[in-house]
Amino acid sequence: MAVRTEWVQDANLDGLARLVGTRNTAEVLEQALISLRSLMPYDLAAVLRLRGDELVVEAASGPLASDVVRSHRLSLSKFPTIQRALELRHPIPLEEHHHGSEEGDPYDGILDLPHGHSCMVVPLFSGGENLGVITLDRSSCGVYPQGQVELAAVVGQLVALALRFADQAELLDRYRLRLKEENRLLVEETGADAATRRLESAVSAAMRELAHLARQVSVTDLPVLVQGETGTGKEVVCQALHTWSDRRDGPYIKLNCAAIPEALVESELFGHVKGAFSGAERSRDGRFVTASGGTLLLDEIGELPLSAQAKLLRVLQEGQFEPVGSDETVTVDVRVLAATNVDLHAAVADGRFRQDLLYRLAVFPLRVPPLRDRPEEIAQIAQAFLDDEHRRSRRGPWSLPEATLAVMRAAPWAGNVRELLNALERATIVVPAGALSPRDLGLSSTPAVRTVAAAVAGPELTWEQNERAYLEQLLDASEGRLYGPGGAAEKSGLKPTTLRSKLVRFGLR
Repeated sequence: MAVRTEWVQDANLDGLARLVGTRNTAEVLEQALISLRSLMPYDLAAVLRLRGDELVVEAASGPLASDVVRSHRLSLSKFPTIQRALELRHPIPLEEHHHGSEEGDPYDGILDLPHGHSCMVVPLFSGGENLGVITLDRSSCGVYPQGQVELAAVVGQLVALALRFADQAELLDRYRLRLKEENRLLVEETGADAATRRLESAVSAAMRELAHLARQVSVTDLPVLVQGETGTGKEVVCQALHTWSDRRDGPYIKLNCAAIPEALVESELFGHVKGAFSGAERSRDGRFVTASGGTLLLDEIGELPLSAQAKLLRVLQEGQFEPVGSDETVTVDVRVLAATNVDLHAAVADGRFRQDLLYRLAVFPLRVPPLRDRPEEIAQIAQAFLDDEHRRSRRGPWSLPEATLAVMRAAPWAGNVRELLNALERATIVVPAGALSPRDLGLSSTPAVRTVAAAVAGPELTWEQNERAYLEQLLDASEGRLYGPGGAAEKSGLKPTTLRSKLVRFGLR
């Protein structure tokens, strides 16, 4: 019979042990008390959690359990025996003299139990923190035997571990929900919703077609290559692709491939282990790990070094890679978007871009038309910016007379939407409020006066010849200066890194 009893005890302790890892606190407590009853007799078992200086009943089981018991709470300072159990960190079976002391019974006035009834207090603790107690009560008199006291100590430890795990899991869930809400608000703040609205409300046929295609491909996990001149809104399209996808609640991570030194690109993308290279004092996750479950935008993909292109191709095909300095394979679930203003086919011909990577990225290419091909959108984009600036800065409001809009529609906007918004932002600084003139925007009121891009454009020249001629005249106009006010980067609306790479490509540096 003793063997049988031990087997039952082991089986039920097993059940209690399995509670360690349960995420729901209420479930932990309910199952713990059910398992406990098969190990030792009770008419009431209750778990009281320590909340400041109070013990609050959070679960109760047995014939004497009731709603009154479940709503019971008591002051710890009035029960020295419970305090001692928490200090000793060992169960205390109450004897007859305890019931006759001034502290009385924890359930006096709640339960009508006989004097000298069986009662035990089991402390719950984890590390240096007291979590509460389990109280066991029987209607019959007597003292719980030593064997059951020792068994109760083991049960208390298992329940405390389960409670600690459940508490931590619930805390992590709260943090996760809070982070999700913060991410939603951040997405709103950074213009994710505005990005989708801009595409959905486009007035030009070209942009409506682009929005339609983007909608179609957004529901897949295919990589998408978004091409277009600088400043056309490639990032807006990429943001919309993520927002419209099933990954919208996942991370949306960006990396500008042209802004990272070549030696660090692989580390930024794939991470590294401690000691992988000089200065790698600790391991670090790359962008792919950070973006797992979401979307990774590789901006200016044409500037990605060849050394990193092979690894990128493998991730696109297999979802796997090894961090720099490690032979351990990492598996990720990432949807890759790529954006570029570089002619990747020309880059392939020049040996600067892998042909197999281009084919993998360009399964469903999207091209964003330049602003000069959709002049009917200029008024909408401009007014939306001015309205946002008015709400944000509490300056203005500003308006665009039809005469100003006519000049804006005739302008070539070599820097596209980015150049347009920069011109508007400068104008709102110069003009506190009211109507904006072409001069306020830095435009000539004479449509014939155009930038050097329009002057050299012609059907007798190829695209590359036009681009080279534009860059040569741009350098002349800026007296060779690339950066700062009046520099070539500002005049063209190009990012300095993009402009520099173009100049190097044409041998103009």
